[in-house]
Amino acid sequence: DRLPKPQSTIAKTIQALQQSGACAKLSKSKLKAVATYINHPLHTKIHNHIKVPKDAKCPVCGMFVSKYPKWSALMVINNQKLYFDGVKDMMKYYIFDGDFVYNRNLISQMKVSDYYTLDEIDAKDAYYVIDSNIYGPMGNELIPFATKEDASKFKEEHHGSAIIRFEDISDKILLKLDGLD
Repeated sequence: DRLPKPQSTIAKTIQALQQSGACAKLSKSKLKAVATYINHPLHTKIHNHIKVPKDAKCPVCGMFVSKYPKWSALMVINNQKLYFDGVKDMMKYYIFDGDFVYNRNLISQMKVSDYYTLDEIDAKDAYYVIDSNIYGPMGNELIPFATKEDASKFKEEHHGSAIIRFEDISDKILLKLDGLD
């Protein structure tokens, strides 16, 4: 409660921490770590998250989507919002037209959550890492990023096999993610 607000620089945040007395007796390196945490963009930037109603269920698997904000995806069809507990389930809903019958021409939005920031991004603009060692609520997942740089960093750190774009996502990729290839 006594932590200061983010300042314009880490040094100024350290100063504000020392003046507040919130972190008395911390070493310089620990003060710097706390200041870096306070100043991190995740804490200072206003985010545009997908806002999922508590009772929203994924139309593919039936799970409550609000339990998994890091993975949430949104599709708007004819002004009706459908929430998904991951990109993989949203893409199943989009691609498997024999299982999910609706007019795809009426889709006005497809949004996914950037893995690092949780900001909503247009599904068609995202970069997706596949086959990483990070799993979503439904196992292997298409992990979305707003930038190719973030996707590349994640792919390297989490042993992903590829970075793909929306138009590359196919029924074969979805089946492989579910171990059905």
